[in-house]
Amino acid sequence: MSIHTQQPIRVVQYGLGPIGQGCANLILQKAKSGQIQLVGAIDIDPQKVNQTVGSFVDEPSDVVISSDASNVLSETKPDVVLHTTSSFMPQVEEQLVQCIRSGVSVVSSTEELPYPFERYPAIASRLDTLAKQHKVALLGTGVNPGYAMDVLALTATGVCTSVRSIAVRRTVDAGLRRKPLQMKVGAGMTVEEFQTRKQQGGFGHIGLVESLRLVMDGLGWPMEEFSEELEPVVAKTDVQTPYLSVQCGQVAGIKHTAEAFVSNDIGVSLDLRMYVGADHPEDRVIVDGDPPMNLVVEGGIFGDTATVAALVNAIPQVFASSPGLKTVADMPVPRCFMPQVSL
Repeated sequence: MSIHTQQPIRVVQYGLGPIGQGCANLILQKAKSGQIQLVGAIDIDPQKVNQTVGSFVDEPSDVVISSDASNVLSETKPDVVLHTTSSFMPQVEEQLVQCIRSGVSVVSSTEELPYPFERYPAIASRLDTLAKQHKVALLGTGVNPGYAMDVLALTATGVCTSVRSIAVRRTVDAGLRRKPLQMKVGAGMTVEEFQTRKQQGGFGHIGLVESLRLVMDGLGWPMEEFSEELEPVVAKTDVQTPYLSVQCGQVAGIKHTAEAFVSNDIGVSLDLRMYVGADHPEDRVIVDGDPPMNLVVEGGIFGDTATVAALVNAIPQVFASSPGLKTVADMPVPRCFMPQVSL
């Protein structure tokens, strides 16, 4: 599949938080090739509405941000919406439905969307049916879920004649990431506050079980049984980030694990440690197979930049995709969208 098109892919950016702004900026950079174009922007933040996208990103743009999604979609007639608003399916379903009904394909950063079939089967079925009716595609992706702990693991098995188990280990220094992520992993909380938020739900990393299901499904292994644990990582020294302070004894972040079992043995295990001040960040995929594989990204995949890249790089693939609700395992091999610049 060629990612180059005769006409520019018309894109609307839906959500202009830190990730959305990064996406808009990258689209504007790649727009210089004439193969992609930012034609609209949507956000409900009153500090952004009626301002230009260029006011919030490095690249110049006179695209005006609007809170009226219906109007933007009808006036700009985009090919693809790049959607970056919320982590949770119930909160974004109507937004996605509105895009689909407008005849627009969607690439979304919603962390529960990369594999929604088990957690939200009814929503997934509705979205898939609607997307097929309107002949558009819908994809949830990002760096995690969407790449680091699922696609990379599946890719590692591509040269194996057999696989017995997969272990993915991801260590992230959250102190280098954006403020919303540091808050999401509980940096600066007491352990008691952490446990209270944990009980309330919707806290920590969203999408680890979705990655687990993606890998299991990709290998054709039934999800017979799985476990999930979320615990605080407690700071052993004081840590200062550009956004907050963490004192020794406070929560620095999370240790989030998930395991799936095949015939009573661990088939896939995911271990995510995301906390401020983490030593030796890295991403590692260990495949017990024939041959065995041990892939390491030294220093780790920098999530903020990688999330933006994963979303923007998926635009031409989703634009060319068959209709329906897709997973990253359904799509072609991920690759950088490198449009040719006309001189």
